[in-house]
Amino acid sequence: MKKVKLIIAAVSVLSLVSSSAVYADGFAPGEGLYIGGFGGHGSGIVQPKVTTQDLAAGPDDFGVTTGEMTDGGLGLSGAVGGGWVGYGYKMGPLYIGFEWDFASGGEKFKATCTGSCTIYDGDSGTKALNEVQAEVKFTTSGGGRIGYYLNSNTLLALRGGIAASKFDVKTNTDSSNYYGGGPAFAASLQSTLAEIDPNLSLRLEYLVVDYMTANVSGWGDTANTRPSHDNDEITGQLYQARLGLAYSFFDVNSLF
Repeated sequence: MKKVKLIIAAVSVLSLVSSSAVYADGFAPGEGLYIGGFGGHGSGIVQPKVTTQDLAAGPDDFGVTTGEMTDGGLGLSGAVGGGWVGYGYKMGPLYIGFEWDFASGGEKFKATCTGSCTIYDGDSGTKALNEVQAEVKFTTSGGGRIGYYLNSNTLLALRGGIAASKFDVKTNTDSSNYYGGGPAFAASLQSTLAEIDPNLSLRLEYLVVDYMTANVSGWGDTANTRPSHDNDEITGQLYQARLGLAYSFFDVNSLF
């Protein structure tokens, strides 16, 4: 009986030692080379500005009509999914790193005109415009991260960089793709899932992209020889709330 108890005690001690060694070899959240995937929800606001010059009376005698959405905007909303890849350094309680992400967009809006709505096309004249749809096809962003470890298993980090998005815009008369970009900022809270794997972590993130002001070409006619031409601009922001998993698997220091 004493031998059985001794064997049980030895196995228990070895299990604790092995478990401690595994956890000691694990990465802190965001440390080393990591990849991850996420899902979430995206939303945004688009504010258009359209300036139309009527040149029917001649190039030196024309009227200017400006339509601008200054309060509120056109809302975008939809599900998103994508992934992260990056590398980070843990320096005591401080953290520094860099990261790139890609999100397949689902944010979209649809506006329908129930009255008399027209748009001038320089090739075929005035067209009836009764529906406009826009969808974010993808958003990609990259930049540097700085953070602070609230404890050994939890990282609070901020990221700043740039982003670019592809938009698919359709009307009942036309379809076009546009690209927009601008500064991007993100805040994240990341915690190790030590019970599953010491290198696996759960990450909650909120991303904001400011598209600033972008000219939109291809709508209306821009030649002064036509009866009218348009100057179209859009401004807006994109917001994404993301929840996902990240896995760290390589530290460059292990090479030295």
